Amino acid sequence: MVRRFRTILGIILAMFTLSFATADERTEPARIESEWPQFRGPRGDGTWHGPAVPEKWPSSGLKQVWKKSIGGGYAGVSVARGRVFTMDRQTNPEVERVLCFDATTGESLWEHTYPVIYGKLDYGNGPRAAPTIDGGQVYTVGAMGDLRCLDAKTGKAIWSKNYLTDFAGRLPNWGYAASPLIYGDWVILQPGGEKSSVIAIERMTGREIWRSLGDEAGYCTPLIHHAHGQDELVCWTPSHIRSLEARTGKPLWAFPYEITYGVSIAKPILQENIVFVAGYWHGSKAIQLGETPTGATMAWEENKYLRGLMSQPLYRDKHVYLLDKQYGLTCFELRTGKKLWDDKNQMTPRGRNPHASLVWLGNSDRAIILNEEGDLILARLTPEGYHEQSRTRITDFTWAHPAFAGTHVYARTDKELVCVSLVDPK
Repeated sequence: MVRRFRTILGIILAMFTLSFATADERTEPARIESEWPQFRGPRGDGTWHGPAVPEKWPSSGLKQVWKKSIGGGYAGVSVARGRVFTMDRQTNPEVERVLCFDATTGESLWEHTYPVIYGKLDYGNGPRAAPTIDGGQVYTVGAMGDLRCLDAKTGKAIWSKNYLTDFAGRLPNWGYAASPLIYGDWVILQPGGEKSSVIAIERMTGREIWRSLGDEAGYCTPLIHHAHGQDELVCWTPSHIRSLEARTGKPLWAFPYEITYGVSIAKPILQENIVFVAGYWHGSKAIQLGETPTGATMAWEENKYLRGLMSQPLYRDKHVYLLDKQYGLTCFELRTGKKLWDDKNQMTPRGRNPHASLVWLGNSDRAIILNEEGDLILARLTPEGYHEQSRTRITDFTWAHPAFAGTHVYARTDKELVCVSLVDPK
């Protein structure tokens, strides 16, 4: 009787608490799903479950809601709680900036500035890594290894570190590009160098938890997955594809993969217990996870028609869609590497470094794509082929990953940040 009374009382209290919850608290999951708080979206895999997007853009194009002048950089855009974040570089004086804007109006809310010296850094127009927003903090990494934890509302520094001076990191050829990865109360980072290839630090203090490996710094953000009863971290460095225990940094398995110029750029895919990476000069590798944490094996390798660079591949229903440097967007079976088709460079032009940002729209076969020329494309991607529905120009040449939030897309170039409505202005 007493137990039953306590159960009923608990239900009543829960209902009472829910009735007084704020609108934000009640809609938190929906809000997060329609935002873009980190590199490659809410889940970091290029999937976005936002509001419905039309089947075709209006003939008049899409409405630009606002535009702001910014400096150079390839850093992607992130959006959380009605605020837009990115990074840039100014040259007189030479500084990197973390920028925050109102997502609706484009009003500049704050900027955090610190001095840098790029020297002869190749492609040295500005920062490369997208900001990561978690809770009330924003985490950023500059091209020269300046690490910041800032208050997302005010821009005030909570703590700061430098990859080179604080973690004995080694600067990669084109500067640091991997975004901070939040793991519970920690942040996973990649300074590179002897004994500090990968590190974990406390999210709120910057205190080091562990460091591991001696590889040079890669350009791609790592991923975390749960397997074998634990969380495991997959990293792609310029010399290896690796897995570590996320809680300790202990190495689990590794496969050598020496990459020309160290360009391990596109974030790995982990689906069907297969880790997939795509290199520009040396092609793709697929690693089959085993029944034990250390039991991985090479499933297949390919170096003729699956050679990606910066563009992030997409996975759905046993197939991967990859921008190959020669043939364009290419579809293949993840488990076998068998190529099904390519689009003959229709989606984005063939060039020395072809690029496009691909994002799934919900659980459908529809993708929204921003190519390097600034065309925003709607297309269906299926094992049968590439079916383009619509395209319209929203900005100039860009290699930076855009953000999708609410009913808008936020994209940047070396000169401007734009907010464009995804719905018909009529």
